[in-house]
Amino acid sequence: MFYYLNGTVAHIGPYLAVIDCGGVGYACRTTNHTLTGLTRGAQAKLYTYLHVREDIFELYGFSTESELSSFQMLIGVSGVGPKAALAILSSNTPEGLALAIVSENEKALTCAPGIGKKIAQRIILELKDKLSKGQLTTSSGEAFAGGVTIIPENKTGEASAALAVLGYSQPEIAAALKGLDVDQLTLEEIIKQALKRMVR
Repeated sequence: MFYYLNGTVAHIGPYLAVIDCGGVGYACRTTNHTLTGLTRGAQAKLYTYLHVREDIFELYGFSTESELSSFQMLIGVSGVGPKAALAILSSNTPEGLALAIVSENEKALTCAPGIGKKIAQRIILELKDKLSKGQLTTSSGEAFAGGVTIIPENKTGEASAALAVLGYSQPEIAAALKGLDVDQLTLEEIIKQALKRMVR
């Protein structure tokens, strides 16, 4: 229904930003990462997701499309609701989340308030399972198939796997990684730069 909101920041609260668009204030639930980039009275653009249930009609807003896609990916996991997804994304950047999933780093997820070991394990299991069923191949030709996820040793392959977890296609990933100095960058920096290229 709404792709993004572009207006003036009217109010900032815990996990909440109100964006005034033409005299209408839209209350957006959001993450700490998005809130740190907002200033009351300043212009802001938030990419949005409308969560609708029988008795719920809530708007969620994020400063980047990659954070929005990470949020949508998380709430697609059974047992993970919007509040849990916000908590995880307040403790992890999109690239950090992708790395945590690919490397099976439960601690990176359980550091978020209210996220226990079982939920962290379910997120990793379900999202890595989606990756493995996607019949994906890395730039070195190694396959993510047959129900078993193979994590390659090189940084380019690991970055490709992490970006695939976030829902990007192999052609998009290959184009985003092309020309990056992978030898000089950390894995998280590679993923961060690739995400910036893909959301331009």
